[in-house]
Amino acid sequence: MQKVFAALTGALLIFTSSVFASELADNIKQDYDSYLADLWDHFHQNPELSLVEYRTAERMAKELRAAGFEVTENVGGTGVVALLENGSGPLVMMRADMDGLPVEEKSGLTNASKARQKDPITGNVVPVMHACGHDVHITSLVGTARQMAARKDDWSGTLMLIVQPAEERVLGARAMRADGLWERFGKPDYALALHVGAGSPAGKIAAPEGPTYAGADTVDIIVHGIGTHGASPHRGKDPILIASQIVVALQTLVARELAPHSPGVVTVGSFHSGTKHNIISDRAHLQLTVRNTNQETRKILLDGIERIAVNAGRMAGLPEDKLPEVVVSNESVPPTLNDVNLARRLKMAWSEAMGDDVLFEEPPEGMGAEDFPMFTVDPDITSVYWGIGGTPQEDLDAEEAGGPMVPSHHSPLFRISPEPSVRAGVESTVVALLELMGD
Repeated sequence: MQKVFAALTGALLIFTSSVFASELADNIKQDYDSYLADLWDHFHQNPELSLVEYRTAERMAKELRAAGFEVTENVGGTGVVALLENGSGPLVMMRADMDGLPVEEKSGLTNASKARQKDPITGNVVPVMHACGHDVHITSLVGTARQMAARKDDWSGTLMLIVQPAEERVLGARAMRADGLWERFGKPDYALALHVGAGSPAGKIAAPEGPTYAGADTVDIIVHGIGTHGASPHRGKDPILIASQIVVALQTLVARELAPHSPGVVTVGSFHSGTKHNIISDRAHLQLTVRNTNQETRKILLDGIERIAVNAGRMAGLPEDKLPEVVVSNESVPPTLNDVNLARRLKMAWSEAMGDDVLFEEPPEGMGAEDFPMFTVDPDITSVYWGIGGTPQEDLDAEEAGGPMVPSHHSPLFRISPEPSVRAGVESTVVALLELMGD
């Protein structure tokens, strides 16, 4: 009899779970058709650059207030924090980044952005585009707010929604923390975020167990020289030659100092020196991006850059007061690391609620970086950052068969399918929040 009862109970739970999942998916579709589609269209046509997302932040604050949240604006600049308290329970944070990029949209979409804006860093007026899918992220956040507010009987605790500025410049999360984010609003028990991916099948979910994005450092190397006539190189010290030797030697760090299975990147993205054909300059400037997946790799790479640069100057016979200078920017971000146990827990919840085929493994292709971990370290907060596919499977299959390439992020041709992306973003977030806060 007990076995029969257990079987009936299990069947009832499965039935109840499937009914809930179907009802949630239907509600999200209805909300997309009636409201969120137009909201995504608005955000897509009206992108704003990092640090000056004024209208976007204002609209997000309005949407979250309308959903019933207590909203605070101008956190760390244009950041928005929205809280919904619903009894005792965990404090769970969900973040969405909102900034666009200085790119002219050439996607061919009927709602392509024609926006232009003054860049607060360069002062130049530039075209602006949501070339990384942040319009999907903030639209999904609004959809999540509306669903969670309507389902307060199903969860308890405090939901914190963060609308973050300046992710593309990896400045926004740090600025919000510096503005007393946890001190003012409480330190979350869990932190969540998602990103839409152009190279992934629309509506699918990927959540790595461990490293998700690389840590990144911005490094400048100032190479001093002794200027002279180009026809008399022996009368000076050529900084272009010294800097060139540094560029070549830097490539040995990943190839010969990291273990073969330890990923790392040292890329020299800019090399500036000189003013005229026949003048040996007295200065060269190298700009680097350095990527890692852990602190040990970061130390090896940064120490190696310092060693190579300084000793290249010594090798060239520069005096000690003119040796190359290595400057590591404070814009550095640590790696984005998913908590393994939480990632497994959420993947099980997504699979049960959204179907066994909703999950896919996304092989890493590069070492892109994120400033989301500025929310999750010092102090450490248990977190998961997952991916949402944004391109129809048939387009990915066509590329695989030799057809048109799917445009990458930050490309002027970037485009995703908004409906499956936004709907999956809302559904996966609501399922994750109910898993952590459900009754």
